[in-house]
Amino acid sequence: MRLTVNNSNDFGIQPKVEKIWKRKNKMEITKYFFRRTAAAAGALTLTLLGVAGFYDRTLPDSYSVAHDGKLELNTFFSISSRPAKRSYMTALTDLSGDTSRGRESTLMLFGAVPVKDVTAVCSERPKLVPCGETFGIKLLTDGVIVVELTDVGGRCPARECGIRKGDIIISVNGRNIRSNRDISEEVRKCRDSGCEVVYQRDGKDKNVMLEPAYFEGGYKAGMWVRDSSAGIGTLTFFDKDSGVFGGLGHAVCDSDTGNILPLSEGAVGDIEITGLIPSEEGSPGQLLGEFSGEEVLGEITLNCEAGLFGKLENAPDEKEEVELGYKQEVHRGSVQIYSSVDGKAPEPYSARIEHIDLSDGAEHDLVVHITDERLIGETGGIVQGMSGSPIMQDGRLVGAVTHVFIDDPTRGYGIFAEDMVSCAEKSR
Repeated sequence: MRLTVNNSNDFGIQPKVEKIWKRKNKMEITKYFFRRTAAAAGALTLTLLGVAGFYDRTLPDSYSVAHDGKLELNTFFSISSRPAKRSYMTALTDLSGDTSRGRESTLMLFGAVPVKDVTAVCSERPKLVPCGETFGIKLLTDGVIVVELTDVGGRCPARECGIRKGDIIISVNGRNIRSNRDISEEVRKCRDSGCEVVYQRDGKDKNVMLEPAYFEGGYKAGMWVRDSSAGIGTLTFFDKDSGVFGGLGHAVCDSDTGNILPLSEGAVGDIEITGLIPSEEGSPGQLLGEFSGEEVLGEITLNCEAGLFGKLENAPDEKEEVELGYKQEVHRGSVQIYSSVDGKAPEPYSARIEHIDLSDGAEHDLVVHITDERLIGETGGIVQGMSGSPIMQDGRLVGAVTHVFIDDPTRGYGIFAEDMVSCAEKSR
């Protein structure tokens, strides 16, 4: 006896199998998409946390903002701010409305991922006159800088007692040293009995005994020193209310040691531009000039990493004031720099900001690219002497040109104007 099965029905088994199989496929597909979605979400979360960590390390902890208290950052990825949680309680307990000490804010990546808590200090936005004129620089050092050590009579007394290139000689036998002549006179007086020398290294004073060597008819210390410096720079801004100016955008350093010249006193002089050497790839150019007379136009009171600062006796050519642009407001894109490369009135030249570094420890704040064919045709780009040329963006003073790239003179570094203004306030 043979049993046959009707394929058209299969007693209802086949439809059930197909149904179970389809259900299983759907479950597998769902699991697959769930795993892929979870993996993508995990990767996105890690990426966001990585970006947030980067901004946490590189963004400043404090910002200056206008009186409206609004803190906005022009960063590559969207960073916004909102009041920090603890600032709600501060607002409830502080009824004075004083915001000069700052408001706590939380920076948010894409408005969703917390980056860090920062302080936003509200104040009146400064108004300054952007300049661009060249000025003569005359500096006298506070002490004298050792620029070279040399043997005299077969020995080097300065090296023997521990003095090194770059040290600053403050006093010899209790006499404050202000010039090369001062130190030569004191060394001759002490002869071979030795003299007490106070010098400074890395901000710390050191005391040593120097025993001069007799050589070529006199007593010598075996060191060359420098007591002054002179050059050309560009004024960045002028404050009409206080008479304070800022210029150069970087410190005046000793050409041999690379150290910042310790300032005893300095003067601003009128300079006459006599020509220029255009910049070329591998060879930065420079403005050429000479002091036109002995008239002092102002006093330099501070030489620091952000530039030269002091007071002018008379304002530069009458110009309108502009608002200061805070560093977090600066963005990549078009700018204008103001500079005088022929000794005449400063002219605006087109350029672009290509890179911004907001971090507190940044070696350079900005990378600027000159795009104006007039300036490139005349100077090759940026030349020495243009340091301090103000950078304008969106109608505000945002920075100054500081250095030229040796391999591409159409590009150079810049500094935030806000940092220069902060130093200018210390020079008053």
